[in-house]
Amino acid sequence: MAIDIPFSEQTIFLSVIVFLWIVYLWESYLSHRQMKLFKSTEKVPREVEQIMDQTTFSKARLYQIDKATFGFYHGLFSQIENSVILWYGGLPFVWYYSGKLLAGYGFDSTHEIKQSMIFILFCSIFNMIINIPWDLYRTFVIEERHNFNKQTLGFYAKDQIKKFALTIVIILPITAALVWIIKAGGDYFFIYAWVFVFVISLLLVTIYADYIAPLFDKFTALPEGELRQKIEDLAASINFPLYKLFVVEGSKRSTHSNAYFYGFFKNKRIVLFDTLLKDYVSKDEREEKEKKIDEPAKEETGETDNNKDEESTTKEKKSIGCDNEEVLAVLAHELGHWKLSHNLKNLFISQANVLLTFIVFATLHNNKKIFMSFGFMNEMPTIIGLIIILQFIFSPYNEVFSFLMTALSRRFEFQADAFAKSVKQAAYLKSALIKLHKDNLGFPIADSLYSAFYFSHPPLLERLKAMDKLD
Repeated sequence: MAIDIPFSEQTIFLSVIVFLWIVYLWESYLSHRQMKLFKSTEKVPREVEQIMDQTTFSKARLYQIDKATFGFYHGLFSQIENSVILWYGGLPFVWYYSGKLLAGYGFDSTHEIKQSMIFILFCSIFNMIINIPWDLYRTFVIEERHNFNKQTLGFYAKDQIKKFALTIVIILPITAALVWIIKAGGDYFFIYAWVFVFVISLLLVTIYADYIAPLFDKFTALPEGELRQKIEDLAASINFPLYKLFVVEGSKRSTHSNAYFYGFFKNKRIVLFDTLLKDYVSKDEREEKEKKIDEPAKEETGETDNNKDEESTTKEKKSIGCDNEEVLAVLAHELGHWKLSHNLKNLFISQANVLLTFIVFATLHNNKKIFMSFGFMNEMPTIIGLIIILQFIFSPYNEVFSFLMTALSRRFEFQADAFAKSVKQAAYLKSALIKLHKDNLGFPIADSLYSAFYFSHPPLLERLKAMDKLD
């Protein structure tokens, strides 16, 4: 049975439910437009013929159809799940049993911070249980079917356990501190809460790559050689304070490739995925190869054929990725984001948005009608207020903000491409984008309305045309 709330508060509750479904139907319509494009475009379009052959195009098309189909069912399930949780009072139910568990250890309802931590723990466990089947299907069916997944089930299980444990270790103290700040901060708690979130976000960015990411992937220094020297020269030419240069063994979990940089002030690090580097051989692979060279040949046992098969597999593995000049061009694009202060601009905008949301929360967090509309008749817990106001009441603003940030991100991508062109890397960047698009089975064309709402990076053809116009 649905939660029983007064009629005047039903207006708030029903408005939230209706808006969530309007957003879902709009997103489903956009996805339908993109799926229609996938299904109707079976042959390589004329404008794509020069950058993608029919075989690769067909593989990309089938991959994107599988992903879109999965996304439809996952999205429908999530929408129904969220609606059911709200309609049948899932939030007050979990909050009540959090308090009941707390009472079993001798604590009453005045210990709101402890109850908030238990509430977050219950929600985290529930979300993990609900999402794991979907993630398993995506990883071991869709990604496996299209030869992207490299994880074993055991590797995946250890990954999930570590992620969950790390999430709990981080989120519970943050929850406790944030609730305490809001309750003890007085009339200006929103300023203290914003400063706290800002400091925590900077701290997490600082420690992520040095202490958190190595828990999941192996990072090694890029070996001395031509590529390293060229990267260091490029960084020096634009005064980028390069501190360290790493390669991460992403190939142990997927063949998708990437590159990024992080760090503050004069401690910038660049990280390259090993799948991005066409000729990269890890230290473990080199040692294994040297060990096999030292072993005597045993043609009679059939080991020669096995070695040939292994060499063929290695060549196939290394056929993906970019050569040194293309990797350099990709990094020129990434460094363009730094040179043009895109990261600082995004940081400023995101923090201004966080401050605004806390100001709105400060205005509404004592409004009893809002809590009653979601089934909280006698309590107004701080953590529940944050969820209701920032996630549901604020949802129309969140949708608009997300759309504007997506548009800004695309603008920044065009500017970073233009920067790469200004340092004489345009030709190599074009070939790298084409190659990475093929390696990752990206679909080269997109519905204009769909891409406007979802693509933080412009479609491939738009990026290539924009760089051509700069000529």
